[in-house]
Amino acid sequence: MANDPMHDLPMTASVIDRDGPARTDPGRLETLLADPATRVIELHGDRSPLRPDRSLDLRPPVPEDADALLLYLGLLDGVAHVAACRPLPPKGGASREEKLDAAPFAGLREVATELPEAQAALFATALGLANWHARHPRCPRCGEPTEVVQSGWVRRCPHDGSEHYPRTDPAVIMAVTDAQDRLLLARNIGWPEGRFSVLAGFVEPGETIAGAVIREVGEEVGVAITDVRFVADQPWPFPASLMLGCTARATTTDLVCQPDEIAEARWFTREEFRAELREGYLRAAGRLSISARLIEGWLGERLDQV
Repeated sequence: MANDPMHDLPMTASVIDRDGPARTDPGRLETLLADPATRVIELHGDRSPLRPDRSLDLRPPVPEDADALLLYLGLLDGVAHVAACRPLPPKGGASREEKLDAAPFAGLREVATELPEAQAALFATALGLANWHARHPRCPRCGEPTEVVQSGWVRRCPHDGSEHYPRTDPAVIMAVTDAQDRLLLARNIGWPEGRFSVLAGFVEPGETIAGAVIREVGEEVGVAITDVRFVADQPWPFPASLMLGCTARATTTDLVCQPDEIAEARWFTREEFRAELREGYLRAAGRLSISARLIEGWLGERLDQV
């Protein structure tokens, strides 16, 4: 494993020129759809078609794209990229079967670790923005339907003139160790037996990152911590989060699980973690997520090579 387990963390590459000023051009999307050099990423629900090599099936614009929700994602190597977003056809419908027969479809969780870093970043941007549009069709002030403007990056209310922008919810995720260098892992009440991960939770209004880490660990397992340090961050468009990865040191070790959140929590030595993972009792997160990379940073090796 590379010295830094975050070095190839999916969806984090800053390779897209988001070309923000161009979004305000009212005719920007129409111009891009008329240009065969433009590349289009299709989204059907949360899924996108793939090529046989499991890369995204980026293609030139077609006339039918004008009927989709269009999002200008920006430039990659000087080439404009647009997302054309449609709902996933109903299960069993002819249109769904036709679409799924045309090319394999996959969600971002399934392919993010396989895609080139630029394509993973494109998919994450398109999905996060599409999720926001799907969840915010109406004005939060007056309740009237809003219209999409600024190349898909703003929704404007024609009734009261207010503008509304995509939201991203910051969430902390933390690898907590004690004086013996044991790692704190927990199982959420909705998870199956054996599935453990590091703790996580949303940042509340008025909080710092460190403050959220301290509060969440205290609330969920009753442990006091100190020495909170930021490690790395990762977009998590499921539907709209930014995961802020941290480490922290525990000053207490007694565990009192929050009953409506945590089914069980444990301190693991590296030997215990490896043994239970090999035996199949312990199930850790896949390497798509920053949670797995935080565990690898403590463990000193890749989870898929234990």
